[in-house]
Parts: sequence; C-alpha cells; structure tokens
Amino acid sequence: MTATPAEQNQTVVIYTDGGCEPNPGTGGWGAILMYGEHVKELSGGAHDTTNNRMEMTAAIEALSALKRPCRVRLHTDSEYVKKGVTEWMPAWKKKNWIRRGGELKNVDLWRRLDVLTGKHDIEWRWVRGHAGNAYNERCDELAAAAIERQRRSGAVSAPGDHAGTRRAGGNPDSR
Repeated sequence: MTATPAEQNQTVVIYTDGGCEPNPGTGGWGAILMYGEHVKELSGGAHDTTNNRMEMTAAIEALSALKRPCRVRLHTDSEYVKKGVTEWMPAWKKKNWIRRGGELKNVDLWRRLDVLTGKHDIEWRWVRGHAGNAYNERCDELAAAAIERQRRSGAVSAPGDHAGTRRAGGNPDSR
C-alpha cells in the first residue's frame, strides 16, 4: 500500500485506529505512516484503558514518530479525536483544560496532542470505520493484534513506551 501520487507530494499520510476489548479493558492501537514509497506500521497497547484513549494514542504515537515538522494528512475513524482536536480543544485550552460539563477526560492525552499538533501542519480527516478502506482496516488489524499481544504478555505499555510496537515497511523518512 502506498499513498496516491497527489498525496506523495511532500505530505505524510497517516491512518490510525484504536480499540478496546472490553471497553474499558485491554486496548490496542495501530497506525500507518506513508511518505512517498515508504510505509511504516506502528502498534502498541495497554491494559485497563478505554477505546477513546487508544484512538488518541494511535494519533499521538504516529505524530511522535515524525522526526521533524511536516505537512500531515491524518485519517481517523474516531470522531472523538477529530472533533476534539479541530473543534473542542481551543475552548478547553481557554478554560484551562476544563470542559463546559466539568472535568475533561483524557486531559493528559489531549495535552500531548496539543503539543504535537503545534509541531506539524495537520489536515484531520474522518474515515468511516469498517467500511472497506484498506488503510483503516489494516490499522484495525494492527490494533487487534496489539490487544492479543497485551493479553498474552500481561505487560503494560504506556503511550511513548513502544513495548510491543511493530514497525514494518521501511523508513518513511519520518519527517
């Protein structure tokens, strides 16, 4: 799988997905980064987590893998992540990370996403999950495999830990 010729032009294309079985419970995330002909797959997981945390972690880990500021087109099947970054985050920041209804869940991850979005020029795109998009389906497979690794190992990996991370497909010049 490679990015389309139009997307290859100076843009890192990212697809992400996260999941949790049960929710809350053991979770996993997967990401695909594409730059030109280069493809990198990342995945990991955690115990005692939620689906939303895994969706966020997938985006965080994908953006953290970029070695320098760059243009990014990030696809997620999580409206929570997309709307959180593009619509809700500015208000949360103005209110010192408090939402209108009170406590903001996952504030630790929202703060990390805020820092990472400040480093890159990101176009956020929502893609319907389980609707036949090959990259989204692959991310789902990566997340499911990460959940299984977590269950077998009993090890806990936190965001940024990369324990159990699978990287394949060469170096996308991780810009």
